Amino acid sequence: MTVVYILAHCDDEYAALPLILEAQAAGQDQVFLYVAENRGEVADRRLGETRAFLADLGLAPESAAYAVSGTEAYDGQVHRHLDACLKQLRERLAAIPHVERFIIAAWEGGHADHDACAAMAAVLAAERGASIEQFSLYNRRGLSVLPFQACAPIPENGPVRRVRLRPRQWLNWALLVRRYPSQATSWLGLWPSMFAGFALGGGYGVQRLDPARLAERPHDGDLLYERRFGVAYAEVAEAVKALLARELRPGSEPA
Repeated sequence: MTVVYILAHCDDEYAALPLILEAQAAGQDQVFLYVAENRGEVADRRLGETRAFLADLGLAPESAAYAVSGTEAYDGQVHRHLDACLKQLRERLAAIPHVERFIIAAWEGGHADHDACAAMAAVLAAERGASIEQFSLYNRRGLSVLPFQACAPIPENGPVRRVRLRPRQWLNWALLVRRYPSQATSWLGLWPSMFAGFALGGGYGVQRLDPARLAERPHDGDLLYERRFGVAYAEVAEAVKALLARELRPGSEPA
């Protein structure tokens, strides 16, 4: 059985490390598919960093690949190209006969591309009879002064399943951020928030995705992608609603 990660950006997998180790310990195959497009050398460099990270965990570099090309679904634009992206994801998945679980960055209003990937994963999971788990990457729920919180599951997404790590695994995870030199500025902000949150918030948590959540605003507070990236929730919500109306049959949902 295979676990498939539907991720927007190369480096999103860093925040999924406990799930990667869990699937590895269970003997499950893992495939990492990336949706947001990059150009030229940037694309090669970022995929190379992801593959170096996975290699450090004992996974084959070829387990990670771009799933989408030629759609103009660049960073922050995935929600505007959902049909084309979903079509190419289906083509990639056709070669994977037994998908047990999809893993995604959470529906949490952190990045519009993450929320767009959640919608596509809901369609694909319903088609394949697979479950979906979501890991928090960053959001602004409940914040007023701090710009964001990292890896903090929001209660709107339901019960949290804790994934335990041994002390040595925590240390290795913290050090593996070095595999992303091109994203050093981003992780300089995210990394301290992540590990402070783990220390104070009960460790690493993951949640199932209920497809019904995709019809709801991620949370009532400021959405980070509206504040930081200037992408309106109304635009993302309309794109997601239209996709699900076309693709997700009434009453269908992941296993």
